[in-house]
Amino acid sequence: MVDRSRSRSGRRRRSGTDTVDSSSPIFDLLVVFALVFVVQQFTALLGLGVMAGLFVLAPPLTTNPWTVVTSVYAHGGVGHLLSNSLALVVFGWPVARATTRLRFHAFFLVTGAIAGVSQILLTNAAASAPLISVAGTQGVLGASGAVFALLGYLIASNRLSSSLRSVVDIPRWLVIIIVIGLATAVTLATAAPGVALLAHFTGFLLGLLAGRVRLLSVGSRRAAM
Repeated sequence: MVDRSRSRSGRRRRSGTDTVDSSSPIFDLLVVFALVFVVQQFTALLGLGVMAGLFVLAPPLTTNPWTVVTSVYAHGGVGHLLSNSLALVVFGWPVARATTRLRFHAFFLVTGAIAGVSQILLTNAAASAPLISVAGTQGVLGASGAVFALLGYLIASNRLSSSLRSVVDIPRWLVIIIVIGLATAVTLATAAPGVALLAHFTGFLLGLLAGRVRLLSVGSRRAAM
């Protein structure tokens, strides 16, 4: 991309109001993760009993609407926090280098929020449907949906994917099947007890779609990640 936060000579370059920053979005999110986790543990130790109301996205969604946002940054334990942080660094770093700080944070929050909401709505709708034996989701928290969105974006927007699309004329119906099939395969590969699979699926699918249209690209030259 032509818009980098600093050129090789160390000088900052701008394109309008957008400034590409290759590292700070990741650092910002890691700091937020850590701060929110500390607050969670502190409130739990004090026995205040407010953690669920502050951080856990649970039905009905209108009861604590702020949890649509806060649940994206909250985590259920040290292992959960570290795994998502590592995945954020691995998958998020190339995406952060190709976009602006504001766009990166907005993409992370929006995809994470949509993933969490979809987990609640879809599982609870299935649980209430006749002849379907599926347990509803009582609450979700974590950045997995947003991290999967970054992974999907990275896969769909890289140079190999772009070259393949330009060489091979793939029918739209086949593209849809490939996208949904890939999202399903990646989601099932992460299946485990207590894992919000529909949130993973939704986040990855959103990332694939966003990557296909280069939603986060900035400047006159498209990102090649």
